[in-house]
Amino acid sequence: MAGSLSPEAVGQYETDGVVWPVDVLTAEEAAHYRGRLEAAEAKLGGPLRSNMMFKTHLLFPWVDELIRHPRVLDAVESLMGPNILAWNTHWFIKEPGDGRFVGWHQDMTYWHLEPDIAVSAWIALSPVTPESGAMQMVKGTHKREIVPHKDTWKDGAMLSRGQEIAVDVNEAEAFDLSLAPGQMSIHHHKIFHASPANVSNDRRIALAVRYIPTYVRQAAISDDSAALVRGEDTFGHFAPEPRPTEDFDEAGQARQIAASDAQRRILYSGAEVDRTTFR
Repeated sequence: MAGSLSPEAVGQYETDGVVWPVDVLTAEEAAHYRGRLEAAEAKLGGPLRSNMMFKTHLLFPWVDELIRHPRVLDAVESLMGPNILAWNTHWFIKEPGDGRFVGWHQDMTYWHLEPDIAVSAWIALSPVTPESGAMQMVKGTHKREIVPHKDTWKDGAMLSRGQEIAVDVNEAEAFDLSLAPGQMSIHHHKIFHASPANVSNDRRIALAVRYIPTYVRQAAISDDSAALVRGEDTFGHFAPEPRPTEDFDEAGQARQIAASDAQRRILYSGAEVDRTTFR
């Protein structure tokens, strides 16, 4: 299989369920993309929240650039092969002292992808440290099947349902994934992971890109979409997503609203609480 990761890095992913740090952006590139994000937030009047956290590669050309960045895709191809869809983009932004956190969970819990194959490329645009709320993971837990989860709906929980693993997690075995701006981690869709609140003096900004092989399909709804970012799609399980031409263009806004609503219906499928928007 082609790709940029060394055999040792691929082995680390297969053994541990995560590989990091992967250098994908220069410091200047990371600062550029952070600046584009914060310019968009200024226009919106605040940090990305609710439905605006999802599928923004349909709204902003610079996010579309990020999900197609050659160094990102070269690393993903090492783990997935040459035919790659970007199924979702999800911003994880914690302000200093805002109390937002992510409970222990497995990504695939409410994704309804068949077969359940995916990776999360997690791209840092600010310093990611234990103080700023770095992800914590337990190595090797990706080898387990999806364990029971519970919906908590806790205040400050960043996941759609505040979902948390409902079995014991050995937190003593967890480690922090510290990253510099421009570095990326890639983690398996079943690894146990969480992240605490940001107690630093800077924002913690990361974009999670959910990549899947083109043969994967969506089981929860019939109108899901994805962006072909490398190779070819001979299966057609997802509606193809066009590339935006400028920030906040009318067509891009309509596509992002429709696609984020599809994500909402997928992630809240079967939930006891009826949600018309993300938390």
